[in-house]
Amino acid sequence: MSSDATERPAPEAEADRDAWGQACAEDLAAERARRRAAYGPQPGTAAEELRKLVDAVTEKVAGLQLPLAGLAAQDVVQQVVDRARTAVEPVIERNPEVFDHLASAGSELLAAFRAAVQGQESRWTRGDSAQHAEGTDSRGAGPGDAPAGGTERIDLD
Repeated sequence: MSSDATERPAPEAEADRDAWGQACAEDLAAERARRRAAYGPQPGTAAEELRKLVDAVTEKVAGLQLPLAGLAAQDVVQQVVDRARTAVEPVIERNPEVFDHLASAGSELLAAFRAAVQGQESRWTRGDSAQHAEGTDSRGAGPGDAPAGGTERIDLD
């Protein structure tokens, strides 16, 4: 035997849940507005940013004055830009999430590279490289000496 109270929430509980959701949505909207006012608009998706880049390049190329080449060259440049835009727009429209994934992958690769470089830099500044552990390397350089040629291989393994 079941009771009505356990099967359906009371009307006031639903109203409380709706009020809570509404309050959270209002708080979130207020926080977003505050951040926009403080930091400016947030960047859009990668597809929107690519579209903005294409627009900016198009405007810049259209505004270029090529005094040596003349109007014929400007027309050719404008045609190339228009063709590129025509090729890029459908790709952006059909696959906007691809650009988000590519942007994320690029960020991850950059973070991995940065971590590798920072690790190597910390070993350089501590003097922990294999060359420095023995006190001298095969060229007879001391622990504080720079490697010959002024460069050292970064070990990413």
